[in-house]
Amino acid sequence: MRTATGRLHPALRHEYLHAFHESGSASPATGWEPGYLTLWRGGELVGAAPLYRKHHSWGEYVFDWAWAQAYDRHGLDYYPKLLCAIPFTPVGAPKLLAVDADTRAELARALLRHAQESGLSSLHLLFTDAEESALLDQAGLLRRGNVQFHWHNPGWAGFDDYLASLAQPKRKKIRAERRQVAAAGVSFERLTGADITPEDWAFFHRCYVNTYREHNSRPYLNLEFFARLGATMSEQALLVIARHGGQRVAAALNLFDADTLYGRYWGALAHIPCLHFEACYYQAIEFCIERGIRHFEGGAQGEHKLARGFLPTEMRSFHWLAHQEFSDAVQRYLERESAGIERYIDELEAHAPFRQTDKFDRPAADASP
Repeated sequence: MRTATGRLHPALRHEYLHAFHESGSASPATGWEPGYLTLWRGGELVGAAPLYRKHHSWGEYVFDWAWAQAYDRHGLDYYPKLLCAIPFTPVGAPKLLAVDADTRAELARALLRHAQESGLSSLHLLFTDAEESALLDQAGLLRRGNVQFHWHNPGWAGFDDYLASLAQPKRKKIRAERRQVAAAGVSFERLTGADITPEDWAFFHRCYVNTYREHNSRPYLNLEFFARLGATMSEQALLVIARHGGQRVAAALNLFDADTLYGRYWGALAHIPCLHFEACYYQAIEFCIERGIRHFEGGAQGEHKLARGFLPTEMRSFHWLAHQEFSDAVQRYLERESAGIERYIDELEAHAPFRQTDKFDRPAADASP
């Protein structure tokens, strides 16, 4: 599905969302009940929103566990709740898809009305874009901010140009990290489209599962999910594979369109110093520069990205709670949290990694896709 700007956003494609459902990764059995809200005129689909009846808060990247615990302490049910989001995908992308602005506003009203009539505790819209954020502000939903780190490409001709924009200590650190990986005998290949084989997807899944388990976590996504991506939308996938001693040892998966690359998952079978930085950041940055891709969303959290040229960007989510007293309490909490986020971003920007003589022109937060 194309956005209002005509971009084929990978996370909004039917194939991407369908892979979650058909693989069982986001299904009723895992606490995700799909129930997409749609608008129709004269038999034509004119608006849609990815909507789930959610039985937990895993896989969202905007954390409301404390709200659920407060409900529980007062003998109230927080789950199930309504979630308008792309499963396991914290990227800036429209959630209210419509043929025009008026229809988008109508869809926003319909979504809120649906939540009010559902009898459920709450509605949550995550990682909204600028236009729908304005609509949700006007509708009176509670706005919440969090911070991601995004890299922006002003049109560099090569990786050395990107390095030259950084302050000398940052430049030196990156070069040292890349030398360390190269000296260890690690090589990389960047695969897209038909060059990614089913065996490559199976290897990536093996790395992904291993890394989750090393962190004592259970992976959200199964091999069938990645196999479906490979079969239906590999032209928008970048798979970086690392080799050491003739053996494949790590892999990083990204999605991309003509404008933005989205860092998604990574995994490794061996520990090699600085391998993560090279596979997940430097290889992706080189890919963006080669392709003329202007933005790289590095995923959720990660202050370590700042030293590598990723700048803090405020992301938005919106929330409606049916219980008025809890809604008032959450609103007061979000007001305090918002002030803290503003100070946090100011502090991060004061430590931006670019040379003081450079005036790096990055887009405002509301320019995110």
